Amino acid sequence: MTQSFRSDKILVVDDSPDNVFLIKTILEEEGYTVSTAENGTSALAQLETSTCDLVLLDLMMPGIDGYEVTRRIRKNRVLPFIPILLITAHDSPNVAQGLDLGADDFIRKPVTVEELMGRVRSLLRLKHSIDERDEIARQRQDFVSRLTHDLRTPLVAAERMLLLLEDGALGELSPQMHEVISIMGRSNSNLLAMVNTLLEVYRFEAGRKTLALQPVNLCSLLDEVAKELSSLATEKQLSVNQEFGEESASKVMGDRLELHRLFTNLIGNAIKFTDTGSVTIRLTCPSTVSNDLITIEIADTGSGIPLEEQTTLFQRFRPGNHKRSGSGLGLYLSRRIVEAHQGTIQVNSEVGKGSVFVISLPKQQSK
Repeated sequence: MTQSFRSDKILVVDDSPDNVFLIKTILEEEGYTVSTAENGTSALAQLETSTCDLVLLDLMMPGIDGYEVTRRIRKNRVLPFIPILLITAHDSPNVAQGLDLGADDFIRKPVTVEELMGRVRSLLRLKHSIDERDEIARQRQDFVSRLTHDLRTPLVAAERMLLLLEDGALGELSPQMHEVISIMGRSNSNLLAMVNTLLEVYRFEAGRKTLALQPVNLCSLLDEVAKELSSLATEKQLSVNQEFGEESASKVMGDRLELHRLFTNLIGNAIKFTDTGSVTIRLTCPSTVSNDLITIEIADTGSGIPLEEQTTLFQRFRPGNHKRSGSGLGLYLSRRIVEAHQGTIQVNSEVGKGSVFVISLPKQQSK
């Protein structure tokens, strides 16, 4: 008897009792746990209550055929990955449609023991490999999420202590000590911001991010962010311009905290990478038939972004080549926030002439 994973569960779906009996007997002799279904409806109902490691699926069945069963299994995002082995008669139509719908392999009737077991073992190896990969990914995400969460506590405590020292709560500081503590405070704040960003990234990637949607006035939000970042612009003698026009009353359905994080990152970047000139924040409404989008533009007069970097700018851990580039997570997180709001983000930039980040978000629909 061929050694197998004793926990492997196989679902055999066929409207022919003789075929089911034959395949079930072969598989059980090899040590697999086998359940059966006489039609597509029954198979889908079983998968809703109890998953399996492999589906052997007859293509030609009355009612819901194998093509439709395959399509529904692959469309169901709740189910884990389950390999599908199609079983088809020699005179049946081409199985390419089934493979295109998401099946992984096929075998023709009448089946032979050697060919059946070879294909079953091959697909189960695929299943085990993907399950192992997904488990490693989950463990890595949980580890990083826990690590970043635990790191925040001492960093927040250090930030508060440094602020107390800087304010003289524990005694008067010499100019040299004041400068040292200021540097330590900025470094700690940068590290805390990086940890917060990393934590948010993994919340999105793990599917643990839930948006608290409410009507958000973009004009008010952007003005708030601009004022919060005004001191950074003043230090560099940059002007921050706001051009809202007729769109000043426009609202979107969004998570205000996440949108605040988005615009703080984008406007902060514009200030960071601009040495002379200005940063301009615009609200516009594209001339579309539906008129259901509002566009936010954040333009700067900075050094610009080379074309070869623009294609990967919003990818994970892809910092630019600029000497002030960060971890490569800020713009990736920005993209995730925009996409979670059913919007789009893109950049138009030319080296030496600055950059324009363009965000389009659905307007709040009037009742």
